[in-house]
Amino acid sequence: MKSTINKKNYPYQQALNIVEDNYRTYYEVFLYSFYDSNNDGIGDINGLIEKLDYINDGNASTDSDLGFNGIWLMPIMPSDTYHMYDVKDYYGIDSRYGTIEDFKRLVRECNKRGIKLIIDLVINHTSSTHPWFLSALKSLAIEPCGKETCIHEGLCREHNPYVSYYNFMKGKPDAGNYYSTGVGDWYYEGAFSSNMPDLKLHDTVLRKEIEDIILYWLDMGIGGFRLDAALHYYSEDTEKNTEVIAWLNQFLKERNSEYYMVAEVWTNFSSFSKYYRSGIDSVFNFAFATETGIIVKTLNHSGDQNSGNAFGKAMLQVQEGLKKYSDTAMDAPFFTNHDTVRASGYFAGNSRKIKMAGGLNLLMSGSAFVYYGEEIGMSGSGRDENKRAPMYWSDTVKKGMTTPPKHMERVNHIFGSVEEQRKDSLSIYHYYKRAIRLRNENPEIARGEIELLSEVTDMDICALSKTYKTSKIFLLYNISEVEKEVTLKREIYKYSGIRGYLTTEGEEITLEGDTVVLPPYSIVVLK
Repeated sequence: MKSTINKKNYPYQQALNIVEDNYRTYYEVFLYSFYDSNNDGIGDINGLIEKLDYINDGNASTDSDLGFNGIWLMPIMPSDTYHMYDVKDYYGIDSRYGTIEDFKRLVRECNKRGIKLIIDLVINHTSSTHPWFLSALKSLAIEPCGKETCIHEGLCREHNPYVSYYNFMKGKPDAGNYYSTGVGDWYYEGAFSSNMPDLKLHDTVLRKEIEDIILYWLDMGIGGFRLDAALHYYSEDTEKNTEVIAWLNQFLKERNSEYYMVAEVWTNFSSFSKYYRSGIDSVFNFAFATETGIIVKTLNHSGDQNSGNAFGKAMLQVQEGLKKYSDTAMDAPFFTNHDTVRASGYFAGNSRKIKMAGGLNLLMSGSAFVYYGEEIGMSGSGRDENKRAPMYWSDTVKKGMTTPPKHMERVNHIFGSVEEQRKDSLSIYHYYKRAIRLRNENPEIARGEIELLSEVTDMDICALSKTYKTSKIFLLYNISEVEKEVTLKREIYKYSGIRGYLTTEGEEITLEGDTVVLPPYSIVVLK
């Protein structure tokens, strides 16, 4: 028996099988550079609403959208910078982005489309212009009065609760990033910069304030939070950081177990996996991401330790490693984000490898994340602004295009705009769309228990099964530049045929008897 499948009778061959839970496929959006609705050069909330149908139109019968069912919004609260990771008001929307009413409309439009919206919760630090910090600075200059009720017109540092929100020290410490307050010999900690004073997250009054902030945004209808810079809550102190995350997660889940929380802990796997002891849903998997991660090493074929076979072992290691710390752990794989070099720079513009990297990420277990523009192979390296370049919608239509962030250097995109790539069935855009579709057709991909198929010994092949409830699929990855044949006996593995596939150049996939012919850089799902 021979079956052939190619781009003409797939990618939209199978019915969608969306499970409404926290295993989702998220699109990371930097509003500033995404889409401008009012022609001021800055992306905004209404611009995102205009482009929601690009992300997901909510109609299962169409194939014009990418199919994401989650959006992670980078910071949206009032700030003094373009990146907005220095919050000066936790209860507002930066005026460059719009209004609270605009945000409420965004939530409603996301809900209509089955998109879970999560936002950045930046609580490692505030802006140095936040009213809390400014009030604390004033009180530092006023000596404690020693009274039950403060006798000073302005509160002394003993009575002003905002003083205890921050890490103030008398005299400059020998270690750490401390800056002068300009008040006597007082210094404050700022792990990232002098404009971002660190918060003291064990302070009970501050914790109540943060809980109120969480409730405020949950009342808006969002689906959860991304915890920024969780590694730095207590200068890479895993135990203390885990306690903070456990408190935040428990507070969130007590309101609704369906809320989602993911933490940024930029460190190695053996370290970040320990953060799952907090009970949090997800921690970003930096082991597979960036130019030094497992995905890039695998595609650059740097020996048996970074082969296709080893890629499967690495995914199994993640699964087993997370189980040690939590029964409910949900991996959060990603390939690039706003702090990393754009993917087009990883492989010298090799589109096959760029596509395959996206496929490897999107077929991993857990909730997968994709950075805006990754789906068209946007460029960007060096300074942070270059990695946050305007979304490349079109070469001809200027409507909605944003102005580059200040200090951004010239970014030359190797691949075409969204407009151009939509017309090319072999583009990176269409590859990503097929990969997301495959993920949405097969719940086993995100949720399934991994087992390696040890009978497949070719080092270029990653062969594994994923079992979700009573359903099992088999995934075969050819991570090489040559065609490969893989034999899986049907009488043993009990599959009926090809469920779906990803190829980088539109090649045919064939299954004859028990043998699958895999083109270079291809992935096949059997069921």
